[in-house]
Amino acid sequence: MENKVKVARVSYDLTQQELAERVGVTRQTISLIEKGRYNPTLKLCLEICYAVNKTLDEVFWQERKE
Repeated sequence: MENKVKVARVSYDLTQQELAERVGVTRQTISLIEKGRYNPTLKLCLEICYAVNKTLDEVFWQERKE
């Protein structure tokens, strides 16, 4: 799953570890989400967005591929 978690995290000046601690997951989970190798729950998506002060659309929205 493509996302902009890394961009949002870096723009908010957070390390993967700091973001992980804020949202209650491991650093490895954040790494996998950023690489698109782990699909987070809606609750986790929201927690990430709250932590970086972004909307779901800004971080997770994907245009439909045809």
